Amino acid sequence: MAEQWQGMEEAGGTSNDPVSVRIGQAVMLHRGGDREEARNRLALLWEETAEAGDPFHRCAVAHYLAATQDDPGAALEWDLRALAAAEALTGDGAAGEEHRSAARSLYPSLHLRLAADHAGLGDPDAARRELARARRAVAELPDDAYGVDVKAAIDRLEARLAAPDGLGGADAGGQSP
Repeated sequence: MAEQWQGMEEAGGTSNDPVSVRIGQAVMLHRGGDREEARNRLALLWEETAEAGDPFHRCAVAHYLAATQDDPGAALEWDLRALAAAEALTGDGAAGEEHRSAARSLYPSLHLRLAADHAGLGDPDAARRELARARRAVAELPDDAYGVDVKAAIDRLEARLAAPDGLGGADAGGQSP
């Protein structure tokens, strides 16, 4: 997860941006096991960026906020917000190629997380649809550590969805990209 933020930060050219720094700090808190504090900080960032916030920031905040949720339904809602923000970045008239590129690199992870959310909510058909979207989007990723991790997580969740119960669990294949 932190590796992904580093990649997003570099692709988006936002390493000196205070909001990006705060997102990175919250991600590190989450990775360090302080889920509640990470969730609180990310929720505050969401509120602060609500009016005229950069869609890149909103995508990242929602994406990481989803990972901090205890309820699979809440995680799904945040992941859908992240996807909507990514789509705002990649659509016609969107700002800056750097942000568009960073948002496109998030699509495999966004769809993977949506697949895991649907699996966790007991909807294997929706999970498989999102997993297929993740599989298509992952072709755009380089074979760096992040790309390899996302591809492996897609494979793991796909194997779990192929299991006899068809639900596979909600842990994004053991990975939280």
